[in-house]
Amino acid sequence: MTNIGSKKYHFTGAGGIGMSALAKMFLAHGATITGSDQQASAVTDSLIKLGADIQIGHSAENITQALDALVVSAAIRPDNPEVIAAQAAKIPVIKYAEMLGKLMYSFDGVAICGTHGKSSTSGWLAYVLKIAEFKPNFIIGADIVQLKTNSGVGDPQSLFVAEACEFDRSFLNLHPQIAVILNIEQDHLDYYKDEDDIVDAFTDFAHGVKADGTVILNGQDPNSLKVLSRLKPDQNTLTFGMVNTCDIYAENIRQIDGLQHFDVIYQGDLVGQTKIALPGQHNVCNALAVIAVTIAAGIDPNTILPLMHTFTGMDRRLMLKAKCDGITIMDDYAHHPTEIRASLQAIRQLYSPKRILCIFQPHQYSRTRFLLDDFAESFKLADITIVPQIYFVRDTEENRELVNAQVLVNRIKDNGCQAEFINTFEEIVEYLKNSLRPGDLAVTMGAGDIWKVADEYIQWFGKHS
Repeated sequence: MTNIGSKKYHFTGAGGIGMSALAKMFLAHGATITGSDQQASAVTDSLIKLGADIQIGHSAENITQALDALVVSAAIRPDNPEVIAAQAAKIPVIKYAEMLGKLMYSFDGVAICGTHGKSSTSGWLAYVLKIAEFKPNFIIGADIVQLKTNSGVGDPQSLFVAEACEFDRSFLNLHPQIAVILNIEQDHLDYYKDEDDIVDAFTDFAHGVKADGTVILNGQDPNSLKVLSRLKPDQNTLTFGMVNTCDIYAENIRQIDGLQHFDVIYQGDLVGQTKIALPGQHNVCNALAVIAVTIAAGIDPNTILPLMHTFTGMDRRLMLKAKCDGITIMDDYAHHPTEIRASLQAIRQLYSPKRILCIFQPHQYSRTRFLLDDFAESFKLADITIVPQIYFVRDTEENRELVNAQVLVNRIKDNGCQAEFINTFEEIVEYLKNSLRPGDLAVTMGAGDIWKVADEYIQWFGKHS
């Protein structure tokens, strides 16, 4: 994209994490930004402080002839009054992912996708590049805790790191220099027909890298290997994983003083040693993906390896919220069975609590229904699982009728695990007040607003301690 600074864009749904990051990047390049969202928030407030004109509520009156384009989030429907007004005025209406793709094409883009881990891996890469003074540009779907932001404007000649989402095949709008596929599993089955359809979409994404670009894939993930087998013979590729069949792999993994230490092997040779502060084997894999990107980008990995442990994580990813008189309170974004298992395993590894109480808010009726057995199986590392009603997003009435939180609780119990359905957040907080004791760890988990339970308990404890 050229001449961003001379353009005027309106962002409908400006309070979204991705939309706001894109708007901030455009503001930094000198563009005039207006926008709207249904609710005021810290995100909309931050945009206003940076110079954007943000209105609360969507209205046709927010659309003016002076606009170069209307940018819409995936949540904005065609009958939105701002969309209708823009179309009537012949103003281009561009989806967020398409606009992100247009911006990325001007850079050496790194697009990181996968069913799990894309925010953490993208944030990790952006963070270590930034503290190594490579001045990256980045847009990520969660805040990097240490930077307190999910976006940044760096050197135009440096890498542009972006999280790439597979829902609605939106990642097909991105044509990066380096594409990273972390893993591929069943998800978003309200959109995709089946697992094969998902693999086809990731294959199309990999085919969309620039002609001289590199595709980096998880060499232990069966579906990622299917994508690898479909690439052209002359395509530059790198695989990463925990076994020596991968181009880049970890060896001699050991735990020392709360950190995971391991050797990094590339094409059979020792690159060096590193350590990471994040727990869990899945984070060793995420770290290898970060290192693989630096190798593909021509960066000496030994400038990055000493910095890997300085990254402490992303907002709502295995986040320690508080320690209340011997009780540990955490929050985590996990909302897929594989993520839940990995998070609970990492919590056990890092904290060794007497009991784990997992307060899990299912995200989408359709996801819960399609993956019901996998969800029920995923809580075996929790001592008690508490489930409120399902968070409603993009669901049909049919899906709402076919499954509910009590169905999930019953299935968890059928697996021999303790679980309870507690409908409201207020009731869950009361349960925690009466049940938690020193040595316990309570973790709120899910992609919705379940984090409020952790915050309310911590506030209550602060008043009564």
